[in-house]
Formats: sequence, structure tokens, C-alpha cells
Amino acid sequence: MLNTGESMRALLLAVMLVVSGLGQAEEGGLSTGQTLYLPIYSHLLYGNKAVAGKPGLYPLSALVSLRNIDPRQPIRLLSARYFDTDGKLLREYLSASRVLPPLGTLELFVERNDLSGGSGANCVITWQSDKPANPPVVEAVHADVTGNRTLSFITTARPIR
Repeated sequence: MLNTGESMRALLLAVMLVVSGLGQAEEGGLSTGQTLYLPIYSHLLYGNKAVAGKPGLYPLSALVSLRNIDPRQPIRLLSARYFDTDGKLLREYLSASRVLPPLGTLELFVERNDLSGGSGANCVITWQSDKPANPPVVEAVHADVTGNRTLSFITTARPIR
């Protein structure tokens, strides 16, 4: 017989397994195309406003990774548009559509000194496939490596419906 603490842990584990299984079922379907929204942070605000009247600004670079995870089907990237915090289009990374072969990757880069996007920047990526394919994995690795200090984190794209 389980005590109360063990029962709660078992219940929590069961709920976590059910919730994670539901998420996988939703993401597991094949698709012939999507538009994806990817959060980008060209900088972070930090600290206390009381010190200088405004928070500090910490610049970051962002490596956007678009990965075709389908082992058999190529996908076509139609656009990768970079928007600032106010929703203004800053740039289109693709001048023409680009085919990503099965298991191929395309990388885009936002430099650390490019603060134009702001802390609410984003990238909107549109892709297509002639036949149903596994949707690509699209992530941004944000980083700053200065001296012996490193900050890095990942954001993940989600479909826009």
C-alpha cells in the first residue's frame, strides 16, 4: 500500500505521462505545409529599473535552425520573415524558395549586435511539401559568450493556424 506522498507522486507521474502523450499525438501528424511562429530575443531586459530608471539591456545572438526531420520526403521553404517587437517586417531571409532534402538543415543567424528586433522579435517560416511529410523542427538557439560567462536558451516554433 502506498502512503500519501507516494500516492501523490504516482498520480502526478500518471498525469504527466497522459499530458505528454496527448502533446505527441497532436504533433505527430504528417503535413503538406505550415506557417510557423518562432520567438526570437535579440536582447533581454534585466535588473532593476530603480537603479538607472530603466532595466539593463543584454544583447544576444540567435541561430535559427530549420531541420527537415522526414527521412524520405524533401520539403520546400517558401519564406523566413523576421519581424520586430511591433510586428514590422525587418527582413526576408530567403530570396527564393529553398528545398531541404530529407534530414537536411538550414541555418539562419541574427547577430548579437543587431538589436533591431527587440525582446519581442519573431521569425515566421512557411514551408510546403508535394507529399505529406513530418513537419520540420524549427528552433532558435539564443546565446552570449562573454569571457567566462555564458548564457544560452532555446525557443521552439509552433504552427499558426
